[in-house]
Amino acid sequence: MATWISMDDACRQLDVRPQTLYAYVSRGKLEVMPDPADSRRSLYRAEDVEALSRRKQAGRKRETVATNTLYGTEPSIPTALSTFYRGRLFYRGHDAVQLAQSATLEEAAQLLWAAEQPVDFTAAGATRPPQAGRSAAFTSLGALAAVSHSTSGRMTRVLHEEAEDLVGLVACAFGAQPGTQPLHRRVAAGWRQPSRIAEVLRVAMVLMVDHELTSSAFVARIAASTGASLPACLLAGLTTLSGPLHGDASGRVRALFGEVERLGEDAVLGHYLSTGLPLPGFGHHIYPEGDPRAAALFAMFEPPEAISRFIEKAQALTGLKPNIDLALAALVARMRLPQDSAFGLQATARSIGLLAHSLEQLSAPQVIRPRGRYVGVNPSTNEETAVVQSRNIAARPVHRNDTPKTSSRRRSVRTAR
Repeated sequence: MATWISMDDACRQLDVRPQTLYAYVSRGKLEVMPDPADSRRSLYRAEDVEALSRRKQAGRKRETVATNTLYGTEPSIPTALSTFYRGRLFYRGHDAVQLAQSATLEEAAQLLWAAEQPVDFTAAGATRPPQAGRSAAFTSLGALAAVSHSTSGRMTRVLHEEAEDLVGLVACAFGAQPGTQPLHRRVAAGWRQPSRIAEVLRVAMVLMVDHELTSSAFVARIAASTGASLPACLLAGLTTLSGPLHGDASGRVRALFGEVERLGEDAVLGHYLSTGLPLPGFGHHIYPEGDPRAAALFAMFEPPEAISRFIEKAQALTGLKPNIDLALAALVARMRLPQDSAFGLQATARSIGLLAHSLEQLSAPQVIRPRGRYVGVNPSTNEETAVVQSRNIAARPVHRNDTPKTSSRRRSVRTAR
């Protein structure tokens, strides 16, 4: 049976601050659960703490440092864009939830890009495609990536202007209406939603602008470190974001809602809990106390009745709270938005963050080039074996009558048959 200890005990045993403890949790190295005696506090799995302590004491060999930097407990790339503190998300020191109460996407972009001039996503020339969605977005970015210029040797102001056009292009590809209004209003107009829903969309997108060094941000940074064009960096990041274990996780929640509609919440919960399957949309390893982005979004609308009952029962049975993926899927269901609109909202908003990571990476002097840690067949052994075999063959005496003997032997075999 697992043993659970308090945050103070875990920090003392590991000799780290609470922020580092949160990082261990976010990287999946430390399991956490709500304290049954006080839901405002968390308990940490003692066995995980002990394992981390032993790992620290064992020292850090070069290959261990490389592996942990890429997969493990510490962020490997310095960034001033966003971070987590006491279970909250911050953009350049600003609480993301508080910022979303009033900021537009243009203002959030100006903050993350550290732009001197106001940001404008008008995207002159961008039009809505006949079939809006990720296919249109990826196709448009791919065409630009094939012909656009490298980021090298270009002024920051020029790159900001190009980034503005790219975000506008992505928004239009997902159905935003061209025009000069703030981007959230253009998205709402393109989806035929009233102004009150536009405000909900604004909050949702500002909450999703960035989320520290995610997989998609890392990929965008790798592309930027090679001098790739901004469209190429953004396309690399967005295609990574499209994975169901990343930005398209709301699609799994949408499928879950479909099961609830067909079978009822009790049957669906019974199936997941009896088989040990994790419920999509519940819990978040970075926010053990609950995803504040989801709470902020749910404060602005009521999910459909069946979904509300399902969420309430799921929380009571699992102790896990909804995350932003569930909130997005519930918003789409409540407002009857286009089928791919949850990913569209995330992709449009996160384009700002992915471009921010790409621009920030340009200040680094070297290409991001992780080393592979080879675990296959030892190539030196195979090479030595091949050399020995070659030497044996070369050392064998060659007789002038070798070929006739072989031919005679073959004729004898044919005769015997």
